[in-house]
Amino acid sequence: MNAALLDKPRIRQSFAAASATYDQAAALQRRSALDLIREAGQEGIGGTVLDLGCGTGNLAGLLLSADPKPDRVIALDIAATMLEAARCKLAPKDAPQPALHYVCADAERLPFVADSLDGVYSNLALQWCDRLEHVLADLKRMLKPGKPLLFSTFGPKTLQELKSAWAEVDDLPHVNAFHGEEELMRYLQTAGFSACRVRQTLHAPRYASVVDLMRELKQIGAHNVHLARPKNLTGKARMQAMYRAYERDRSEGTVPATFEILIVSARA
Repeated sequence: MNAALLDKPRIRQSFAAASATYDQAAALQRRSALDLIREAGQEGIGGTVLDLGCGTGNLAGLLLSADPKPDRVIALDIAATMLEAARCKLAPKDAPQPALHYVCADAERLPFVADSLDGVYSNLALQWCDRLEHVLADLKRMLKPGKPLLFSTFGPKTLQELKSAWAEVDDLPHVNAFHGEEELMRYLQTAGFSACRVRQTLHAPRYASVVDLMRELKQIGAHNVHLARPKNLTGKARMQAMYRAYERDRSEGTVPATFEILIVSARA
């Protein structure tokens, strides 16, 4: 996303409010976390690693059980209630676990010194950063030389059906915009990363109605956070017009929703 276009307080509030409902609606996020761990496991996970934007701790839990195990996992999120949900989920079991630390912080203001991390992992979180190019440059500074950065993020095809339906109603940004592959590669290379790679996966779950899709997005905290979004409640007539436009995609009793996930890997 372009600089200074995101409403950061709304991002924090949205995910804080979604902490109690996130896990029941986050099937796609769990699947993406598993994909990330499979990629990371090819080269091993060790030392001190960061789960950036940990949410309720799905990826952090996978990092804790990796083989070989890291020495320490830092779970960081902008929403304190998300961290509390992760803390409850990841409470120590009987088996020995790596050290686990929780940090409440903004990904755009990370509190780590240079050359302090042995790996940074992030699952569907970095798309909520205003200035992703600055975040990547900061991560390059904090990673030890040669250590991995591995993250997933939504691509520009995400929710294209919802975007098209709203476009028939007005010209306002009702759906968040996301970085594409070329832009991500440029940011990584400018930040000084090497061995940069982007892999795309497309997911197309189907919903009984547009209302069900909107409800799921709310449950995971994925609200429209564009500063130019409509600030007042959207009128019933405009919502109904959007529903009618979206319904033209209905087939076999359901409507589709596209989610494009980009899995990005690089070396400091």
